Amino acid sequence: MNTVLTPDLLFNWAGQAAFYGWMILIFLPRINAFLFIPKYIIPIAIGLLYGGLMLSHYSNSEGGFGSLDDVRNLFMNDYILLAGWIHYLAFDLFIGAWIAKRSDYIGISRLIQAPILVATYMFGPIGLVLFMFIKVMFMQKVFIQGQEKKYAS
Repeated sequence: MNTVLTPDLLFNWAGQAAFYGWMILIFLPRINAFLFIPKYIIPIAIGLLYGGLMLSHYSNSEGGFGSLDDVRNLFMNDYILLAGWIHYLAFDLFIGAWIAKRSDYIGISRLIQAPILVATYMFGPIGLVLFMFIKVMFMQKVFIQGQEKKYAS
């Protein structure tokens, strides 16, 4: 069987890989073996796909990164558009794994982490901003509680 690697097929593969990474982050225990998959394995694998797409199609595409019109023209090529999407998938998953690991380290509940991770999966930077906000609020609470214990004794 001769399978042609069309943009649609590669889109589906990359999307499924990212989806499984997010499911691991949200639902599985955070042991290193599980965390290694969404933090490194999947972002590297789809990052390599991104690199291959850019190397093989960028020079044949019109447009570039100099202006919004250049970017629009660049993304008229389905392979470059796919590469752009894979760029999002790889970076958002890597950042999601970082958020999960940092949240565990500072003690943010998995119930609070879940919506942050879903926001990062769906809206990238919004999830990161939400994490940063909650982290600051959480750390303030921990600091204040520590001060109260310090002065109570």
